[in-house]
Amino acid sequence: MASFEALLLGWYEHSGRDLPWRRTRDPYSILVSEVMLQQTQVERVIPRYVRWLERWPTAAALADAPLGDVIREWQGLGYNRRAVRLHRAAQRVAASGWPDDLTALPGVGRYTADAVARFALEQDVLPVDTNVRRVVDRTGGAFGSVSAHALIDLGATVCLARVPRCGLCPLSAKCPARGRRYEPLRKQSRFEGSFRQKRARVLSLVAQGTRPASELDGDAVAALVRDGLVRLEDELVSLP
Repeated sequence: MASFEALLLGWYEHSGRDLPWRRTRDPYSILVSEVMLQQTQVERVIPRYVRWLERWPTAAALADAPLGDVIREWQGLGYNRRAVRLHRAAQRVAASGWPDDLTALPGVGRYTADAVARFALEQDVLPVDTNVRRVVDRTGGAFGSVSAHALIDLGATVCLARVPRCGLCPLSAKCPARGRRYEPLRKQSRFEGSFRQKRARVLSLVAQGTRPASELDGDAVAALVRDGLVRLEDELVSLP
């Protein structure tokens, strides 16, 4: 019987997703996609990724951009600190080149570093995100770096967190977890009425133009200042 990996790769040949960042080996483009995809749905990322690279096609171009423009362009993707870190990473790359250890770049953790190493630099490393870990844990299979995109897609579209689509899975005949259902690992706190929402509202207003601090939520402004997303001078709040 074919191995898990052979079955998975066969499935991926005809069922893998055609995503714009899979058509490049440019490390900067891959880094942009990976940062955008953190906690953001693929469908939302695709048009923003394309627009971003049209505006800033290289790390040097992004590094030269005013941080305020970068934050403004990021609006709508959420978790805005990612924009600041991506900008800092681009500045580091533009100044010193790509480090051997990509986790040396601001905001780049183990998964993102491995993803850039695999998808851009073609290194023999398997990036393990939530989707990949789920498939590996449930199947108990052994997968190499060649299966990275296939594992991501299977976890994102078939081997779902709560109710896996086992009837569509190429690994189901051999999978020890076939037919199981799962409780959510954790409940995400509500955005509506949260402090995160207050921060987002304030940043959205400031992105439209400088605002008097007196018109804005003081705690949200203070948090945004600490994160480098806005600056407060002479009681006026503006983008950096």
